[in-house]
Amino acid sequence: MSGNKLWSKNFILIILINFLVFMNHLMILATFPFYIEKLGGSEAMAGLAAALFSIVAVLCRPFIGWMLNSGKRRVILVIGLLGMLLMPIGYLLLSVLYLAFICRMLHGAALAFSNTSTATIATDTIPRSRFAEGMGMFGLATALATACAPALGLALMDRLGFGALFLVGAGCAALSLVFLALMKLPKAEEKKVPLRFRDLLDKDALPASVTALVFMFTYGALENFTAKFAAEQGLPSGGLFFTIMAIVILLTRLVAGKVTDKHGESFFAYSCNLAMLAAFLLMGLVPNAFTYLLAAVLSGFGFGGLEPALQSMAVAIAPSERRGSANSTFLCAYDIGIGVGGGIAGSLISGLGYGKMFVLMSAFNILAVLIYHVWARRHPSSFSYRRRHGLL
Repeated sequence: MSGNKLWSKNFILIILINFLVFMNHLMILATFPFYIEKLGGSEAMAGLAAALFSIVAVLCRPFIGWMLNSGKRRVILVIGLLGMLLMPIGYLLLSVLYLAFICRMLHGAALAFSNTSTATIATDTIPRSRFAEGMGMFGLATALATACAPALGLALMDRLGFGALFLVGAGCAALSLVFLALMKLPKAEEKKVPLRFRDLLDKDALPASVTALVFMFTYGALENFTAKFAAEQGLPSGGLFFTIMAIVILLTRLVAGKVTDKHGESFFAYSCNLAMLAAFLLMGLVPNAFTYLLAAVLSGFGFGGLEPALQSMAVAIAPSERRGSANSTFLCAYDIGIGVGGGIAGSLISGLGYGKMFVLMSAFNILAVLIYHVWARRHPSSFSYRRRHGLL
């Protein structure tokens, strides 16, 4: 990496790999409650599957960060991509409820290996002066996958069945391995890094990560249950919701990184939580076609602006030898939020129904704002803090 050049061959390829990883992940995430139902499970069991997926990913990530700190970026990514390839085939061949849970947990580990590695490789290639912008562009892969994956997954499930869905997911992982073979990563210095549990999490990444964790409780509910909510309420398809949401994510991320580099992340921390709060209250209190689609726009802005701003903040001041741990710390929070949020939402739906679930889950957006305002914005990792103190 030299100067201020952002768009290199490696950066483009790692974005493509990240896109395919999230296509694999999100196609199956959006349809997995239907798969659990097909195997005889309930919505609460679908929520449990989401929670187990994320718990395994969270348990793996700190150790993956430690391994990445040792310089073995490519090896760790290959392990993850092979897992992303094999697990959809496992769902296809082992269509028994308890075996599906086991494959789901292994899939969580594969995702942890994959996207912790892609994020760390991306941060290696981005110039510091354009860091939030670069992370925003890297995050476009997630936005595009969010646009395509749920709709594609639901269409494949409806028209061709779960077999086609799982084979396409495996194909995404196979293509990502081809792109990885085309990358020429600079030979990282491989060194023995002692395994110390206090170093598995990066303390400078915690303010952004904890804020993201609480925000992701609501996003986890959205990702796991919007399609089923729409089907039960007679609303437009979940695929349309995610497509609208992802278009807004894409548009938001085109400018979010530059805004964060120039002005800090505070605008997104406040406005994006407010947008997600409004989206959940609309779906919970006045569910109809208009409010449902408006909620897609609001949640697209909420996730599209806040997630890249906070991920940039989590990694911004980490030195090269700590970027693996900084990325794993943030992504642990991401996984916990989505997994626990999905688990809480599934339990609330079983006990109280969708309406009350959306209203109750919206409280996490208020809590996320309080955490950011009281703690995260005052920490040196904050772009806003460093700008106020003349450090940028």
